[in-house]
Amino acid sequence: MTPDQLAALHARCFTLPRPWSEAEFADLLASPHAFLLTGPHGFLLGRTVADEAELLTLAVAPEARRQGIARDLLAEFAATSRGRGASRAFLEVAADNAPARALYCATGWREAGRRRRYYAPDLDAIVMDLPLDGGQEGS
Repeated sequence: MTPDQLAALHARCFTLPRPWSEAEFADLLASPHAFLLTGPHGFLLGRTVADEAELLTLAVAPEARRQGIARDLLAEFAATSRGRGASRAFLEVAADNAPARALYCATGWREAGRRRRYYAPDLDAIVMDLPLDGGQEGS
């Protein structure tokens, strides 16, 4: 997927936090730490630095949700991150995004903290982590 395609799908999936622009995707993809995983109707953008991985964003077209696409991308993220030397992964998810939080929990992620007012004055981020070094992980 090209940066403009990523931005278009991201805009279909997010309003808050705001969707990312084509330029933001291009900048992230230019980093040697970043990696893009794609599936039918979806993508995941991650990065690894030293022994940590970060899930930056995950988007699946609204009409294609609940078909296992995100779950497959999360499994590929764990394997790719591990292959790049990461022993732990983390992400932020909006506190009010119950479907995403349920998916992350079902695939081995656990709540590790909260960032107050991260997305908006009344919307916190939940920080979640996933062990990649032999601990429980998504399947």
